[in-house]
Amino acid sequence: MRKLIVHEFISLDGVIQAPGGESEDTDGGFAHGGWTRPYWHDDIGAHFGQIFQDADTLLLGRKTWQIHGAAFSPDPSQDPFGGMRKYVVSTTLASADLWQGSQIIRADVIETVRALKNQPGKNILLDGSSVLVQALLAHDLVDELHLHVYPLALGGGKRLFPAGKQVRLKLVEASASPSGVVYQRYQAG
Repeated sequence: MRKLIVHEFISLDGVIQAPGGESEDTDGGFAHGGWTRPYWHDDIGAHFGQIFQDADTLLLGRKTWQIHGAAFSPDPSQDPFGGMRKYVVSTTLASADLWQGSQIIRADVIETVRALKNQPGKNILLDGSSVLVQALLAHDLVDELHLHVYPLALGGGKRLFPAGKQVRLKLVEASASPSGVVYQRYQAG
């Protein structure tokens, strides 16, 4: 069985909303988009690159898929997810044409993800996708969390962990970048 790996950029207070851009996700009046930018270091890219090498499938919620697709579709040569199969969970998308190699999961998300995990192949990577990641955590489908923890608290926003769900994790790797971002890799269990 292949692993479902969740990668998140996360604040000290557990927020994962809009790490990359000011207008990336303003749901709920979130006004802190792009909060990761001042802390970039090549170590962060190296960790993310390693996660990519061990995965051949990308699983995303609709909003994250649309953001990634809009960013990488115009120039496929610059698409870090280019060779991956892509699945987007959505009941509202009419088409997956925005991003090459994508398929829509419209129903039975939990069972579909279980089936994907049982297929041969490399790991499945989930990035961002706050609603989807909470559903998968609630159903114990996440095998590992790869977190880049940023040295700031945002005071509110979309969170990684579902309310009321206890999640036990085992720390298997940790390192700090010179910019203060701490990479933490956890296994479920």
